[in-house]
Amino acid sequence: MSTQSPRSAQVAQPAAPQAQAARRRGRWTLLLIVLICGAPIAISYFTYYVIKPKGGTTSYGALIEPQRPIPGALLVTGDDGHEVPLGSLKGRWLMISVNGGACDEACAKKLYFMRQVRATQGPERERIVTVWLRTDDASVPEKVKGAYADTRMLRVDPAAVAAWLPATDTTKDTDHIYLVDPNGNLMMRYPANPDPSKIKQDVTKLLKWSRIG
Repeated sequence: MSTQSPRSAQVAQPAAPQAQAARRRGRWTLLLIVLICGAPIAISYFTYYVIKPKGGTTSYGALIEPQRPIPGALLVTGDDGHEVPLGSLKGRWLMISVNGGACDEACAKKLYFMRQVRATQGPERERIVTVWLRTDDASVPEKVKGAYADTRMLRVDPAAVAAWLPATDTTKDTDHIYLVDPNGNLMMRYPANPDPSKIKQDVTKLLKWSRIG
């Protein structure tokens, strides 16, 4: 029958406390990683909507509350005929307009506003993607394709997109420009017939105070 010396027993005793300490360090490390990953979007929302930079001014766009993430089942189709989730565009700020493919005057005006707002952001414009969600199979006029070549023109089911994008009691989703953050959360709705200079101010502040996207 073997016996354990007093010295070896003294060495073995701290094993359990050491393991517990290692587990605690692991949990704190995991929590720190989560906080680091989530901090940029939390800080940008808190700074913009609670601290309200520049003397308490408010945003021009209507803040969407509660958050509406891009639905996982919301699919879009490009001119190549491939169907992909709209969520595949996450990672940058999305400015979204919804209209039929024929693109009437109101549609063209929204596309123009989105293009100009993006262009005025200088080097930061690469953080923004302009998106036109087309609600039918109508052919896009060549002059529109040429004028807005940088805009993603994607076909979408109108009922599915209307269920995600909120309008007002007197408007439809086709009346608005929407802003989606890089995490895929619908963030703002701009009024019908908007003032593009005020949209620009909103977007400029968001890009300044947020490092995501």
